[in-house]
Order: sequence, then structure tokens, then C-alpha cells
Amino acid sequence: MKKVLTYGTFDLLHHGHINLLKRAKELGDYLIVAVSTDEFNQLKGKGAYHSFEERKIILEAIRYVDKVIPENSWEQKRSDILMHNIDIFVMGSDWAEKFDELEELCDVLYLPRTEGISTTKIKEELILSTR
Repeated sequence: MKKVLTYGTFDLLHHGHINLLKRAKELGDYLIVAVSTDEFNQLKGKGAYHSFEERKIILEAIRYVDKVIPENSWEQKRSDILMHNIDIFVMGSDWAEKFDELEELCDVLYLPRTEGISTTKIKEELILSTR
């Protein structure tokens, strides 16, 4: 069985997220998604509309996702790869080269982002629409 792992906040879920999850799942047999906890988002200075538990429930309902785990720190990627016997580590292309050191443990792929959509864009457009 080929296992794939990806990470993200996955707040305000949109078709770009779904595209990433679908393409990640197509690379293997089992997709694990590590979702940033509320505490980790706070450390990153990043807010999320939905709580970790809500984002976890949403992701668990997506057919491409086999398992959801919490992301508590930047450093856990190496241990997650080893603990879950990961074959392919996948991130969006906006993270290109940032995790290349993990290539000693598994394949590392950066998938192209979906054009024209992001959580940041959605938040900005919502703010503009209320003015």
C-alpha cells in the first residue's frame, strides 16, 4: 500500500483544497491529512474561522481522505513520515523546496495550486463585500 501525507489549515474549504486532496490521493492508496491545530495556528500568527475539530470533521467527510491527524508543530513532519510509513509527502507548489530535506525519508512532491482561489482571497473578498 502506497501512503501519501499532506498538511494544511484547510479553513474555509474551497475547490482548490479539493483539487489538492484529489491529486494527492491519486498518487497512492491511502491519504493522511495533517491539519493545523488551533494552538499551532496561533503560534504561526494565523487565524482560522473553523476550529480544529470542525475542520477535522469536514476533512473526514471527503472521500479522498482516509485519515486526519493533528499538526502541532513544524518539526513533526519527519516523525509523522516515519510513524505512518509514508511513501509520498505532498504540498502545494507555494511550498516548493521548503521540505526537500524530507527526500531522505520519502518522495517529496509539490503540486501546482489551483488558479484563482485561496482562503486568503476568500477572506479578502468577504471583507470587501461588507463595505
